[in-house]
Amino acid sequence: MLRHLALAAAFAALTAAGPALADEDAAAKAVEAAKQYSGTTITVVAEAGLQALLDTQYSGPEWEKLTGIKVKVVELPFEEIYTKTILEHQAGTGGYDTLLVSPAWLADVVSNGAVEPLDPYIEKYGVKAEFDDVNPAFKDWMIYNGKTYGLVVDGDVLVTYYRKDLFDDAENKTAFKAKYGYDLAPPKSYKEFGDIACFLTEKYQPKLYGAGVINTGYTHFFFSERFRNHGGKFFDEATMKATVNSEAGLKALTEMVEQNKCMSPGIETWGFAENLSALNSGEIAMTISWPPLGRWTQGVNIDDKALSWVPATKVKDKIGYAVNPGGHPQLASGFLSAVSPDSKNKDAAYLYAQWMHSKSQSLKNVMRPVGLRDPYRLSHYDSPEYQALWPTAKDYLVVLKEGASQGLADISFIETFKYQDAMARAVNAAIGGEDPKTALDNMAAEWDQITEQVGVDKQREAYKVWAAKPSAYRQ
Repeated sequence: MLRHLALAAAFAALTAAGPALADEDAAAKAVEAAKQYSGTTITVVAEAGLQALLDTQYSGPEWEKLTGIKVKVVELPFEEIYTKTILEHQAGTGGYDTLLVSPAWLADVVSNGAVEPLDPYIEKYGVKAEFDDVNPAFKDWMIYNGKTYGLVVDGDVLVTYYRKDLFDDAENKTAFKAKYGYDLAPPKSYKEFGDIACFLTEKYQPKLYGAGVINTGYTHFFFSERFRNHGGKFFDEATMKATVNSEAGLKALTEMVEQNKCMSPGIETWGFAENLSALNSGEIAMTISWPPLGRWTQGVNIDDKALSWVPATKVKDKIGYAVNPGGHPQLASGFLSAVSPDSKNKDAAYLYAQWMHSKSQSLKNVMRPVGLRDPYRLSHYDSPEYQALWPTAKDYLVVLKEGASQGLADISFIETFKYQDAMARAVNAAIGGEDPKTALDNMAAEWDQITEQVGVDKQREAYKVWAAKPSAYRQ
């Protein structure tokens, strides 16, 4: 009888604790656990510029107030974050505690031993149920070869932006269908993207051009997306010879070059800023770019002085959002928060990462003007607060969710930077006038050299790990 009474009491206690456990919050758990490290300092790596302002203006001071832990921010340009992370680890000084890692670098930082496996910390401090709230494509980012090495803090996906007023214009719709045989609507293929760009340019130039794109700085993202939507694979897995110069590669690169002819004069040298300016000023009818444009075209989040460079919008309430042509947009860059294996404050470093990644804290971050954090949780897309930021925010969030769910991960194997750089130079060469086939053959030859330098067998294993992810190849 006593045994039965004891079991009944234990069951009652577990039942009573059920709601509390269900409501457990990763942010609150991180704060409570971190208080034991009050008075210490953690050094956090942040991308220089708007991104770092999230840590310096908001998260760092808030974390110190909540936990007593000071946050020292090291700002690094994007192109230096990976190299300095590796160099710092090789020096073994423990100069960084909480790291910033782009998913493309994961194979490299893991193979170099430059990141701490996080599974023991998640088991100790985490709330695993919160991982169910992460869009599956972004959840894939966190894991390499079965181990968790980072927590998502920024979910990037390329988006198609288009002028609803021009696409809905009755005269445009009639004329377009008469010429091309299908309805004027957000493009479902890259051929349609080119058709629409040419049609609108022919009608409205020089006042307005049918499309504008980014042709400098980030071209490997745009080629990589088109290449895979055309069915391309990066390597022959048996030989590890590059296949970027395949029929799919030639089709993708030729389209990019040819479609530039229907865009604004000087398009060949446009970067992110030029493209944003043209969209906000009403000079282009369509583009493909990162999520912040969704807010900035509506004049949302640009009242912070750090965003004074963002051009005033003339297209508020005129911009629509769509999943990119092909249906599988690039998950271009994004960031994970990770822990240095050389940190002298690993638990405190991890707890800051868990707090930033958590449901409650991350929702604040993706709505703030600085930081350039973009939604990655299902609760972000469904947030009434986010949906109320502007009249069509709900439509925007639907596109981000759908696009990311079917998105294509950045390449991530050994020496990823070198492969990306070779890809970008090949694309830029073709945009500058070189024969696309020649540019692709040169890229393939350079990729083969890099693979030989890494070691064919070593690279094959890293490639297999990446290629096994659902977001590597969607077809």
